[in-house]
Amino acid sequence: MSRPFVAILDDEPQIRAMLSEALTEAGFRTAAFARATEFEAALKSQTPDVCLVDLGLPDRDGLALVHRLALESGSAIIIISGRAQVQDRVTGLELGADDYIIKPFDPAEVVARIRARLRVARSRPEAHKTARFNGWTAHFDRYLLVAEDGTEVTFSHAEGEVLRLFLESPKRLISRQQMQESLGGAAGESFDRAMDVRISRLRTKLGEDPKNPRLIKTIYGAGYIFLGEVDWR
Repeated sequence: MSRPFVAILDDEPQIRAMLSEALTEAGFRTAAFARATEFEAALKSQTPDVCLVDLGLPDRDGLALVHRLALESGSAIIIISGRAQVQDRVTGLELGADDYIIKPFDPAEVVARIRARLRVARSRPEAHKTARFNGWTAHFDRYLLVAEDGTEVTFSHAEGEVLRLFLESPKRLISRQQMQESLGGAAGESFDRAMDVRISRLRTKLGEDPKNPRLIKTIYGAGYIFLGEVDWR
């Protein structure tokens, strides 16, 4: 089995060297970039399993890049940044990042977070790439929702993980703790708020009435229940 591939985007040479060394020793393949243009050019020929992205880039808005990657790349995205405010973390997660690590950090923590993301991905059965439910078809290999009338709606990698979690456990209560354990990432206020935003966006994309959603129901103080009938292909 090939070693997982991690792409590193950070304009600090010391950070790139430290992460490259730690990840190589941990058994990953790596490629490191100082500029977003180089990073994006490399992604045209190979899709990383995980992208580590700094927000303070010299040639591109880091958050805008994270959002585009979340919608288009199919890679898990982990932000590495010195921006430590809760709102910064929430914004990064809202825009599609899977995790957020604050500088300075221990390289061992980054390795552990990456392994957690990959465990989530590997726990998904490869055969289950398409699910039908309540007039929708979700294509997880293309990050695409297709309605009965042919209308297409894209979703991000992070939104797709939440949707898959619901579709794999229909009509069962999923608690916040279960979501955190299944999806990885650090528990806390930023994770909870990011989950709220992702679920809100999924409801909007599924045409749900925000005041009375039919498919994704909130059980206050307990978690969520997906009420649809699901057929995996």
